[in-house]
Amino acid sequence: MAGKLKLYYFDGRGKMESIRWLLAAAGVEFEEEFLETREQYEKLLQGGSLLFQQVPMVEIDGMKMVQTRAILSYIAAKYNLYGKDLKERALIDMYVGGTDDLMGFILMFPFLSSEDKEKQRAVIVQKATSRYFPAYEKVLKDHGQDFLVGNNFSWADVHLLEAILMVEEKKSDVLSGFPQLQAFKARISSIPTIKKFLEPGSQRKPVPDDKYVETVRRVLCMYYDIKAN
Repeated sequence: MAGKLKLYYFDGRGKMESIRWLLAAAGVEFEEEFLETREQYEKLLQGGSLLFQQVPMVEIDGMKMVQTRAILSYIAAKYNLYGKDLKERALIDMYVGGTDDLMGFILMFPFLSSEDKEKQRAVIVQKATSRYFPAYEKVLKDHGQDFLVGNNFSWADVHLLEAILMVEEKKSDVLSGFPQLQAFKARISSIPTIKKFLEPGSQRKPVPDDKYVETVRRVLCMYYDIKAN
């Protein structure tokens, strides 16, 4: 019998956070091993666990999975969060892909200089309010259902809520012009598994701080400067 899921990453958000979100939404318990030293990372490399020499890595169903999108797709399919047919799966992939694009503007934010952070904050808000949020506002309005795809809770809903909350951390009233998304946020946040994940004491990670940034830089030997988009 397979043991409890185990995640290998840093004690922070990064690319693993969406995996935590999806597992939590599915009501699945998981353990975590946090990378804190270069030696831990090199041990995984030497043991052959990291196929492409990268984390996140997830132990699930006897596999050591890498590549974030593959991990998320597997979890979504395993726990019935990937639509009822091929058409719904395609829509979920499309919406998740769009949300990923928005998240991409946020992922490296903690590693920027103070000056570049202010520039990137403006970029994030501009992209969210002019490209991504209007698209989802229209989808929800035209669709007329509680969820993005069909009328069932899916990976697309989880991913969008995560992104909304991330952008709100950059500008708290960013949803002021999007009534459909305001209602969507309230609905999805009230789903029991999501509500539990949003409560203090869960495995959801806080906004990345300097300690997280330094740990990632040290473990991955990232000593170059990252520039804003």
